[in-house]
Amino acid sequence: MSDEPEKSIETFLLTASAVGMLFKRGSTISAAEGGCQAEVGAVKAVTAAQLSMASDGVYSVTLDEAIEAMRLTAQDMSVKYKETSLSGLARTVKIPLSVPAWSFAVIDAGAELEKCGEVKVNFVKLTIRVKATEQQTQTNNLLIPPSPPDTLSSRCFHDHHGCSGHFETHSLLRTFAALKSWCSARVYFIPAGRTLQIFNIDAKQKVKSHVNNEDIVFWKWVSDNTIGMVTETAVYHWTLSDATSPPQKIFDRHPTLTGAQIINYRVTPDEKWLVLIGISGNSTNPSAFKVKGSMQLYSRERGVSQPIEGHAASFAEIKQDGHQKPTKLFTFAVRTATGAKLHVVEIDHTAPDPPFVKKAVDVYFPPEATNDFPVAMQVSKKHGIVYLVTKYGFIHLYDLESGACVYMNRISGETIFVTAEHDATNGIIGVNKKGQVLSVNVDEQTIIPYILTTLNNTELAFKLASRGNLPGADDLYIQQYQNLFQAGQFGEAAKVAANSPRGILRTVQVIESFKQAPTPPGGLSPILQYFGILLEKGELNHLESLELARPVLQQGRKQLLEKWLKENKLTCSEELGDIVRLHDMTLALSVYLRANVPNKVIACFAETGQIDKIVLYSKKVGHSPDYVALLQHIMRTNPEKGAEFATQLVNDETGPLVDVERVVDIFMSQNMIQPATSFLLDALKDNKPEQGPLQTRLLEMNLVHAPQVADAILGNEMFSHYDRPRIANLCEKAGLLQRALEHYEDLADIKRAIVHTTTLQPDWLVNYFSRLTTEQSMACLNEMLRVNIRQNLQVVIQIATKYSDILGPVKLIEMFESYKSFEGLYYYLGSVVNLSEDSEVHFKYIQAATRTGQIREVERICRESNYYNPEKVKNFLKEAKLSDQLPLIIVCDRFDFVHDLVLYLYQNGLTKFIEVYVQRVNSVRTPQVVGGLLDVDCDETTIKGLLASVTGNFPIDELVHEVEERNRLKLILPWLEARVQAGSQDTAVFNALAKIYIDSNNNPEQFLKENNLYEPLVVGKFCEKRDPYLAYIAYAKGLCDDELIAITNDNSMFKQQARYLVKRRQPELWAQVLVHDNVHRRQLIDQIIATSLPECTDPDDVSVTVKSFLQADLPIELIELLEKIIIEPSPFSDNKNLQNLLLLTAIRADKGKVVGYINKLQNYDAGEIAKIATDHGLYEEALTIYKKYDQFAMAINVLVEHIVSIDRGLDFANKVNRPEVWSRLAKAQLDGLRIKDSIDSYIKAEDPSNFVEVIEISNHAGKHDDLVRFLQMARKSLREPKIDTELAYAYAKTDRLHDMEDFLAMTNVADILEVGEKCFEDELYQAAKLLFTSISNWARLATTLIYLGENQAAVESARKAGNTQVWKQVHAACIEKAEFRLAQICGLNIIVHAEELNALISMYERRGHFEEVVSLLEAGLSLERAHMGIFTELSILLSKYRPAKLLEHLKLFVARINIPKVIKATEKAHLWPELVFLYIKYDEFDNAALAMIERSADAWEHNQFKDVIVRAANVEIYYKALTFYLQEQPTLLTDLLTVLIPRIDHSRVVRVFRQIDHIPLIRSYLIAVQHLNIEAVNDAYNDLLIEEEDYKTLRDSIDSFDNFNNISLAQRLEKHQLLEFRRLAAHLYKKNKRWEESISLSKQDRLFKDAMITAATSASTEVAEDLLTYFVDIGNKECFAALLFICFDLLRSDVVEELSWQHGLNDFYMPYRIQVQRSLVDKLFALEIEVRERSKKDAQKEQVESEAPIINPGFGSTLLLTNGFPGQAPPMNGMPPAMTGFGGF
Repeated sequence: MSDEPEKSIETFLLTASAVGMLFKRGSTISAAEGGCQAEVGAVKAVTAAQLSMASDGVYSVTLDEAIEAMRLTAQDMSVKYKETSLSGLARTVKIPLSVPAWSFAVIDAGAELEKCGEVKVNFVKLTIRVKATEQQTQTNNLLIPPSPPDTLSSRCFHDHHGCSGHFETHSLLRTFAALKSWCSARVYFIPAGRTLQIFNIDAKQKVKSHVNNEDIVFWKWVSDNTIGMVTETAVYHWTLSDATSPPQKIFDRHPTLTGAQIINYRVTPDEKWLVLIGISGNSTNPSAFKVKGSMQLYSRERGVSQPIEGHAASFAEIKQDGHQKPTKLFTFAVRTATGAKLHVVEIDHTAPDPPFVKKAVDVYFPPEATNDFPVAMQVSKKHGIVYLVTKYGFIHLYDLESGACVYMNRISGETIFVTAEHDATNGIIGVNKKGQVLSVNVDEQTIIPYILTTLNNTELAFKLASRGNLPGADDLYIQQYQNLFQAGQFGEAAKVAANSPRGILRTVQVIESFKQAPTPPGGLSPILQYFGILLEKGELNHLESLELARPVLQQGRKQLLEKWLKENKLTCSEELGDIVRLHDMTLALSVYLRANVPNKVIACFAETGQIDKIVLYSKKVGHSPDYVALLQHIMRTNPEKGAEFATQLVNDETGPLVDVERVVDIFMSQNMIQPATSFLLDALKDNKPEQGPLQTRLLEMNLVHAPQVADAILGNEMFSHYDRPRIANLCEKAGLLQRALEHYEDLADIKRAIVHTTTLQPDWLVNYFSRLTTEQSMACLNEMLRVNIRQNLQVVIQIATKYSDILGPVKLIEMFESYKSFEGLYYYLGSVVNLSEDSEVHFKYIQAATRTGQIREVERICRESNYYNPEKVKNFLKEAKLSDQLPLIIVCDRFDFVHDLVLYLYQNGLTKFIEVYVQRVNSVRTPQVVGGLLDVDCDETTIKGLLASVTGNFPIDELVHEVEERNRLKLILPWLEARVQAGSQDTAVFNALAKIYIDSNNNPEQFLKENNLYEPLVVGKFCEKRDPYLAYIAYAKGLCDDELIAITNDNSMFKQQARYLVKRRQPELWAQVLVHDNVHRRQLIDQIIATSLPECTDPDDVSVTVKSFLQADLPIELIELLEKIIIEPSPFSDNKNLQNLLLLTAIRADKGKVVGYINKLQNYDAGEIAKIATDHGLYEEALTIYKKYDQFAMAINVLVEHIVSIDRGLDFANKVNRPEVWSRLAKAQLDGLRIKDSIDSYIKAEDPSNFVEVIEISNHAGKHDDLVRFLQMARKSLREPKIDTELAYAYAKTDRLHDMEDFLAMTNVADILEVGEKCFEDELYQAAKLLFTSISNWARLATTLIYLGENQAAVESARKAGNTQVWKQVHAACIEKAEFRLAQICGLNIIVHAEELNALISMYERRGHFEEVVSLLEAGLSLERAHMGIFTELSILLSKYRPAKLLEHLKLFVARINIPKVIKATEKAHLWPELVFLYIKYDEFDNAALAMIERSADAWEHNQFKDVIVRAANVEIYYKALTFYLQEQPTLLTDLLTVLIPRIDHSRVVRVFRQIDHIPLIRSYLIAVQHLNIEAVNDAYNDLLIEEEDYKTLRDSIDSFDNFNNISLAQRLEKHQLLEFRRLAAHLYKKNKRWEESISLSKQDRLFKDAMITAATSASTEVAEDLLTYFVDIGNKECFAALLFICFDLLRSDVVEELSWQHGLNDFYMPYRIQVQRSLVDKLFALEIEVRERSKKDAQKEQVESEAPIINPGFGSTLLLTNGFPGQAPPMNGMPPAMTGFGGF
């Protein structure tokens, strides 16, 4: 599960849906259905998915393809290769069915495991964990307990990284041994063949990869970033430190490891020593141990290997007494034929430590473990204990240093094939073959007593207690210490004290004893010896560190102290820091930090100037010092550091640690303006609203003292919450008008300041107006122009320009016009006119430019602007009477006022501007100008001169149109001819000339044919009404197809049209004219056939024409055309394509002419034409062609296939006598079922190629005799299995068994099995018997023998076949013949297949053979392959036919049956005890309880019911059980309630029994649960006690359990007849503080003592005085005196004195008065003493605080920051604190 539960649920549902979909489609990942292939496929799919997610995402195989492959594989796979209970591993591996095979749970060995089950075997803890399966594995019978036996248990192990499946042992070893780094680093190493890859799953990427030269036989993580890999020849290490390096070879494998299976590889932490471990069978030496262990120990420093015989090994380190460094050891175990040994030897010996003495101890194996040997070894680092695990599940514990055997026992009935060190328990963890995860470790509380008492090994206990810091040997250490100390052996005594477990001898008393011990002459003092040994041992405790530090510092050897601190030899404390502080502040800081003394650490930071560390450290340790006082102190001593510290305090990420105003006061008290400004700038950088007053204060101080700083602050716009009017006024006074305007909001203030433009930056002033409203802006602009228009006009124009869109051009124009500033208006509008689309703006700009004489600008705007009103501008320019009419010309030209312009200029005598217009402005307008001049009757000479003067280009078409429209076309003829002479090739010129020549009939045909520059379409259109032939010439020249067709059709010019079409060669054009609805088509075709094609000599013209006719589907017309050019002499008469076309067209359209064409024509494709003729049903014509060209095979094919005349075909075959003809004839005869004739023809042709069809048809027709002849012929040339197979079958069908035997004896390629199957199907059993016997197919032979009645032989054949289906058939036959002995033999081979069991049982039951089927299943129980179905179905049969035996059967085999199925059967058979038994075994306790309740007469038993009911999950069953017991077993009701107490709702139980008035029945139950203090229980029990009048018990109940309605009970009890119950009522009132009711009730019963106690308990003066008055009123003087004593503290003395005076009770009052007087004197005396002592303490405190600095290194107990009066820092260095203007805070 992930950290997101909803996401995990979504993922689970999607995954479940996907898996369900796969199964729905028949796909599988189950080993039972698809074999290991399915599981491997599933695993590989997951791996591939992980790899693909880490890669670039390009996939080669889709999921659907993989699923399909797995599905097909599962379908085709034999059942014996599938992992079911009857095949696969189940055939060879004997595994109890209740335990899933190879269930393997992977766990994180470094994580803290959830405790599920724990067993103590003497001092050894064994925790067994198994993966959750359908049935929890019970392991009580797996362990051999020691004497006395202990109870072992196991429970389900919940793993978080588990997986189950089929694994090889060595892969599990590799996986589990690499577990720590695998789980922590989330890095996966995936070897696939020789390709090695490492993936980081968290990052989803590949770390590195490599292709190895050898296969990897074993691999293991040897460190967090290194993989050890073993090949057949060498050992390699592959590191993750870089992404490219290949595996590095470490050493070659020793020859002794050749052929061995590698089971482990171990490396020391420094990777200097390595050992490779393997095992192999010892087949060469029978007398030796059968499993040989071989190891190779390798030293990397020396590069030397040593072969060692051993099965398990490990490296270890141990710290020995007297050794300076840890001793490195190598331990290994070996078993040989002579015995087993554990060896411990030293590696890498370091001088001057003495060498380790090699140990070799025997390893004991019990008699039943003769073949057992070590398989794993781990060494506990803490305890120095060797854990040796054997193959048979034994655990051996040895002391590493001495080699002594500590413990041996069996912990698993299965092989523990993988182990690892378990850091959490300092033991080992392992997995056995059943999937159980076992954790073994020593019990630290009992191991030492065990060694002392059981092993009687004091020395081992002594060393192990010291090494592991274990309890149990304390008395030994104390006794030995005392003996050595008294003997004067102080050094040895010091060693004992230093090594004592848990520091029991490292006390003050021991230190004092060493101090007082005498120093031997010339030697070290005992205390120094003691401390020296302690320093060698490790860290000194608190007291030892203090005692050592004092003399060392006094001798000035603080460097030793520094050394010990670095080596963590001292325990740091505040007292140690105080001692060191007097000598070295930095060293003291280190001590304080280690000791976690925050106030002292902060003081040291302040004194050493490490200001930046104070806040960080305070947060880290959660300390809150007085930062203000600390800041005051630092500010006085070091202002620079103080400012830095203040900034740090205010800018803390969690919020300011001090009040900012208080800090500012501290700065100002020192007159530190600049630091205060810097501090505030940093403190106020977040610009929060609540910082407004501080922002104002910052600006005020700088506007007064440093205006330029304030200006910079305001310019940076850092703050926005200060008092803006106040700051604005100060800015104006300081001469900062710009800042004042930025802050003023009143219009009068703004107008007053803004007119002084000389002191303001123009750019800023322009931008400033963006802050003002439209009204404010206009008012300011008017004010600026009013005060000084000359000075302010330029900036006003800039402002108006920038904000024109906002202020509105209309208002601004009115403003400038109101001050008659046309210059301002011109410049303003000039800056906005290019961006404005307002026509009025453009017009006003033209007016302003005109009035200011800016004619060129007028011209520009008229030319470029698109937004002015042209009519309005045209009229204005006419009225302006400008000397230069160019602006007017531009306007009229742009907006098509050409006629108006020409008229205006012509009428005003400005003709020169007309020439200017067409020459300089726009020559394109020349046609309109000419038209206009013609309209005003201008002289032709003027117009011709104007045309001649135009040098630019203009549209001649328009010019022609203008003059043509006015019938003045000849006017431009000279101009046109001049253009032609000038070399013009303009189409319009020649179009005009063509029109003039046509109209004037000036040889137009020659012009149209010879000239290529005119536009044919235009000229053709011009000619259509004048001369169609001229139009045809023009259209033909311009290829104007549509126009040409139209003009020729309209004028019946079909000959011209036909010639044009042939030459044009356009299929589209042909398709257009040859369409069916063309009324002129026939006329056109006639002209094509008669004129155009006969005239044609170009093959392409003919080809396109013919294709066009074909596409137009005109076969008759096409035949006419082809006859014209082929039959009649022409250049195309011998053209093959045209002859083919003619024949094809005739075949299609005129079949009668085909024969004539075939005879007349010679140059055509005979084969193709014949084929087409055949396709069109012209078979005789096709036959004629084939005969004409001697194509006999094709001819016979036409005869037999199309003409369908086999007789003519036979005549033709006899005539030509060709094999191919006979073969084709044979095929036709075969198709006509003339089988004999066909076979004769095939024999004549000697053609066996069609043997498949001949065989099929002959078999279908039963012509087996003829078929034999054909097949005998075929075998001569072909060696086909089909031929031999059918020949054998034909022999069988013709009963030629002797021929069949001869055939089987000779060499053949027949499929004998297939023939046998066919014979069997045809009931040819004798033939089938011969065939199956020849191929030794026992399965089919057995079936055949059944039909032949040979049952015994059938059984023997079935046994040889070993096939389930065969057994089923033989079995059915035996049943049919009542051969039950043989049937049982068959049945035993069937029932081992679970899928066949139900059908077999149904068959027996249908036939009524009940006893026989029961006997069969009972016999099947002892089978090796007996599965759950056998036990289950037998149970069901027994429930039906032998119910008396069912319970015994269930008790024996309940673990191997399908309980839900049997439950249904027993329920159906009404077998209630058996049903309850099954419910209990299936953990269906709810149903078991209900069954016993409902069927109590048969199924109920009290003790069993109690065990069941407490395990039921449905709470309603509890109450049904109570009702059941109340009705049927009331005497046992209390016993039932006792076991149900933790599970039932007690209130509900009480309510149920109260309703039926049976509360007394559950009295014991109420007492048992009253401690829960439940209201209903308390009420019921109290009612019962009231009814029994047991007031003592009731009082105890009331006082002990208060959860009931106290007032209601009190009200009931106050009316009770018995005094004690009324007294209880008063007691209840008192408990509920209802004093009046309690006292009143006590008064009624004259229980004055109770009343007085109640008054004292109330602590109420009023209640006590009322009771006192009551006693006075009734005259009870004794009670009056007693109440004075009891309520002494509550009664007021004046009230008591008054009552006693009024009623004469002075004698009773006097003792009270004396006591009151004495109490008053005592109080005054105590108060006087307290005041005097407090005054003295306050005076001393004031004196100390006034004299001492805030940081006092001389006194470790003085608080650093909490001294002095609030608001005032203590004096520092004799200087009093400076005043800040603030009092206490």
